[in-house]
Amino acid sequence: MSSLDSIKPFYSLLPHVATPKGHVDFKDKLKWTGIILILYFLLTEVSLFGLSPTAIDQFAQLRSVMAGSFGSIITLGIGPIVTASIVMQLLVGGKLINLDLSKPEDKSAFQGTQKLLAIIFTLFEGIILVFTGSLPPISDEYTLILIIQMVLGGILIIYMDEVVSKWGFGSGIGLFIAAGVAEQILVGTFNFLPATGTNVPAGKLPAFIYSLMVGQPNFSLLIPIIATIAVFLIVVYAECMRVEIPLSYGGVKGARSKYPLKFVYASNMPVILVSALFLNVQLFAGLFQSIGFPILGEVSQGQPISGVAYYLTTPSSISVLFTDPLRVLIYAIVFVGLCILFALLWVEISGIGPKQVAKQLSEMGVQIPGFRNSKVHFRKIMDKYIPPITVLGGAFVGLLAFGADLTGALGGGTGVLLTVGIVYRLYEDIAKEQLMDMHPMMRRFFGNE
Repeated sequence: MSSLDSIKPFYSLLPHVATPKGHVDFKDKLKWTGIILILYFLLTEVSLFGLSPTAIDQFAQLRSVMAGSFGSIITLGIGPIVTASIVMQLLVGGKLINLDLSKPEDKSAFQGTQKLLAIIFTLFEGIILVFTGSLPPISDEYTLILIIQMVLGGILIIYMDEVVSKWGFGSGIGLFIAAGVAEQILVGTFNFLPATGTNVPAGKLPAFIYSLMVGQPNFSLLIPIIATIAVFLIVVYAECMRVEIPLSYGGVKGARSKYPLKFVYASNMPVILVSALFLNVQLFAGLFQSIGFPILGEVSQGQPISGVAYYLTTPSSISVLFTDPLRVLIYAIVFVGLCILFALLWVEISGIGPKQVAKQLSEMGVQIPGFRNSKVHFRKIMDKYIPPITVLGGAFVGLLAFGADLTGALGGGTGVLLTVGIVYRLYEDIAKEQLMDMHPMMRRFFGNE
């Protein structure tokens, strides 16, 4: 019996996206992914009606990670979804909720509860942003209208994510992050329109060319571009790194294969989760200050200036290393440490932990040369490899995201890191789908029949 049976009546009433009854072919997946992507960009252009011009983007440094467009109906982005995911991971990982995610009914309960929490957090975050002054209405009459608009936008994002997850490629969360960051990189690099109040182009490359034309070359303008390219190359290289465990098929003499364990084993999900956690720290800092108890630090003009919230605000310039090295050090330690923690939690929750992989290999009828085909032996070998790789991979993506943010990479260092990983996995998914459409028998091999 599931620990969540008591709240099943609540999330069972929620609308849901129908699950495909069979295999969704390549063209249909491409169609739905494209439709949702176009809808996402259209929603970024729908401005919040009744929003005051004095509104401040409190989460500008995390905007690329949260895939939200400030001042639009989807200002909240994927924040509520990721926050709900954090809560559920901590509850299940800490055994406060007893769920076995290998069972379909428990997995369904987990997903249903997470969706319900995401909708609750959408309402909660919208209310806080309006009442703390980050998104003030032009007058009190528009307060409720603003909240309703953000809630509707947040709910649309939740269901758009569900459509992509079931009918498209990858996940909506990844698609929205990649789309938003790609737009920022293109605009930040090539925007030839002048920046506000100047004749200098806003884009880094046109601005650099302009500096050459006026005889005052400013090579510092190229640092974000170089940093973006460097992060791209490092992430692609890391995605290709893997440990390959040799396998043999007992019933077929001479048949050999390898089971790959990627170095970035938990993907980039830990970085998304940690960024969402820091966003909520800032959110609650503003809430507590507005009620007269600034226990997480003081906030001025939407930005933390002291306390926990200040030290957990992303440093986005190398100059911070010299002006406030303690803040950089604390942020780096906490950020990387939490990336490792969430990597370990994510591996267990997503069904790719040592126990689950050992069970999968045992059921496939394969064996590791020199070992018997048994869950016990598979489990010992997976315990030897998966936890260390998970820790190293989590630390790696944490350090890379932190370092990239310091350089001021276009789209945000963390955003670039996530986007490259997301696009790389999207490429793998598309290649696999094309292979299965060309050779239908491959579906059975991949378990997609």
